[in-house]
Amino acid sequence: MTKAVWSGVVAVAILLVVLFSTNVFAQQTATANVTATAAVAAKARLEITGAVAFADADPETVPTIDASSALDVTVKARTGPAETVTLTVIAGDDLKTAALDVIAINNLTWTVTGAGFAVGTASKAAAQSVGSWTGSGTRNGTQSYKLTNSWAYATGNYSVTLTYTLSAP
Repeated sequence: MTKAVWSGVVAVAILLVVLFSTNVFAQQTATANVTATAAVAAKARLEITGAVAFADADPETVPTIDASSALDVTVKARTGPAETVTLTVIAGDDLKTAALDVIAINNLTWTVTGAGFAVGTASKAAAQSVGSWTGSGTRNGTQSYKLTNSWAYATGNYSVTLTYTLSAP
């Protein structure tokens, strides 16, 4: 009986080796490819915060008046890597009072900080460059306006609308 038990154990061992070494228990694999796509369109956003206001000053001692605060300018654009993004400003007219007294718009100038931004002089005839960049990204700058002060100005409260345009192909 011992011989039969050992024979049975050996037979089971051989059967297990044969079963686990055949392709019946071999791991099967399969692969599949999936294509991921994303649509990315051109976009542009312009954010300007602040106001342009000039306090009265004596032209004898203050020949150029700085605006009371600077404008914070943020340009966001998504475009091609070699495409040009531009920011311009144009004045709607000269600075005028309700009585139509005039300060010529070219007396309004600006300086600016930030890469790609440009200094300039306001115009009502043609849009003036405030900045230019290549490719996508976010650009930040601070634009500070100045007004030439003069004894020749009539008294009153002057205003003008400045229209900014951001272009990104």
